[in-house]
Amino acid sequence: MIIDFHVHTAHYDITTPALRDLRQKVWGDRMEWMVKTYSSPQAFLDLMDEAGIDYAVILGAQAPITAGIVDNEYVAEFCSKSGRLIPFASVNPYTCTRPSDELENLVRNYGFRGLKLYPTYQHYYPNDAMMYPLYSKAQELGIPISLHIGSSVFAGARLKYGDPIYLDDVAVDFPDLVLLQCHSGRPFWYQKAFSLARLHKNIYMEISGLPPVKLLDYFPELERIAHKAIYGSDWPGVPAIKENIQAVRNLQISEGSVRKILGENAARLLGISD
Repeated sequence: MIIDFHVHTAHYDITTPALRDLRQKVWGDRMEWMVKTYSSPQAFLDLMDEAGIDYAVILGAQAPITAGIVDNEYVAEFCSKSGRLIPFASVNPYTCTRPSDELENLVRNYGFRGLKLYPTYQHYYPNDAMMYPLYSKAQELGIPISLHIGSSVFAGARLKYGDPIYLDDVAVDFPDLVLLQCHSGRPFWYQKAFSLARLHKNIYMEISGLPPVKLLDYFPELERIAHKAIYGSDWPGVPAIKENIQAVRNLQISEGSVRKILGENAARLLGISD
């Protein structure tokens, strides 16, 4: 089984100049085609089939300053077309009056299976007290939280909020809350991200946006925590999904570790058994 734990939608309700520039750089003159084509769930399912992906986590975004907005309603509608598409909500603590109530509504009434937070884009430290009611609600609901941990190329992002060390408080205070470090501390804090995943049972490394051929350079002891590492593509910012999956398979680690990274760990967290 292969699960892509980090997929952004092609469609954004609001797109910042920084995100448009990045997409133009990656997709060139195919950018309009990409947005139009992959706004269709069926087209994205076809892309998944081509890459051999069984399930994909589709992320909402509430980052109007740095990246843009993908409404949770859009994500819910997109994912409703197939059980292979797993919706993760986005909540911005500065623009949402009652974030905990919003999260509970999204999970209970719209079928969201997790939450994506963007500290570097939304400008707060992950251990800020204002986030604690939201963490408490996620723990109560039994859903994982993915957090952008590491750098960003987007104008307006503030990198200090991406330091993994601030997850230490959260992991201690919410021991039953699963926390995923998206991008695993890229590029300043790889060792911190790795150490936190080793130290805390509820902290994982999610490797989206990292070139798989470099993973053992960044994390020489990756196999020691293969049970805590999770594959994500960061599509469409990283379009070569099929090639990157093969690059993970080619790593000099055991076949069992590859299976864990590409799908088994994610399946366990998402409650997927087939």
